[in-house]
Amino acid sequence: MVLGLIPARFASTRLPGKPLVDLGGRSMIQRVVEQARQANLARVVVATDDARIQQHVQDFGGEAVLTRPDHPSGTDRLWEAFQQLGSPADVHCIVNIQGDEPFIHPGQINALADLFADAATAPDIATLVKPVLTDEELFSPHLPKVVLNQLGHAMYFSRHPLPYQRGREPEQWLAHHRYLRHLGLYAYKPTVLEQLTRLPVSPLEAAESLEQLRWLEAGFRIQCAETELEAFGIDTPEDAERARVRLAR
Repeated sequence: MVLGLIPARFASTRLPGKPLVDLGGRSMIQRVVEQARQANLARVVVATDDARIQQHVQDFGGEAVLTRPDHPSGTDRLWEAFQQLGSPADVHCIVNIQGDEPFIHPGQINALADLFADAATAPDIATLVKPVLTDEELFSPHLPKVVLNQLGHAMYFSRHPLPYQRGREPEQWLAHHRYLRHLGLYAYKPTVLEQLTRLPVSPLEAAESLEQLRWLEAGFRIQCAETELEAFGIDTPEDAERARVRLAR
């Protein structure tokens, strides 16, 4: 059984009440839930810190659990939500679906869930990567990059382009190397998710402000699946307006 969990906090510095923002007649969180329900998930549950979000999800027929407001990360919120659901023993994979991506494609969710179909080969953690297509993406510190080994396991994540190309000007880098971007969609074995919540902040994580570096430093293997589909996260009022324009089209 594959369980989809969607962390959704009310507080947001740049867009307060983000999960409830209206996008073309439906809230952002409703759109995320509806997209997730099209994937091969046995159950989709919103994990929120606010009763208004919980009630709203229940009003449109979704499932939501109310979690503590003081979790340091979405990973911790997911673990509490899983426990509230009774830690079902038949769940072999938990997919962490970002609550601010109303256009998440069901195929992207399935790409991760499929990696856990065989218990003998299932990874500890899985995530998505996408080819970098523009210099703007490559050099944006807001779009983490990742380097993989030959088995498709993540070696390192960084806000800086990796690898550095010695002897070439930065504007030539994309023409001479295939760079990959990290998309913030994760899947875990339940036992691994529990272990992740016990890890302290690591030096690399503190330097880059990327939680997945904590997991790598602790020795967890992160399997990456590649997608050509774009991610569309909403963090600001401007992002929300672009989403409305996209929906209007």
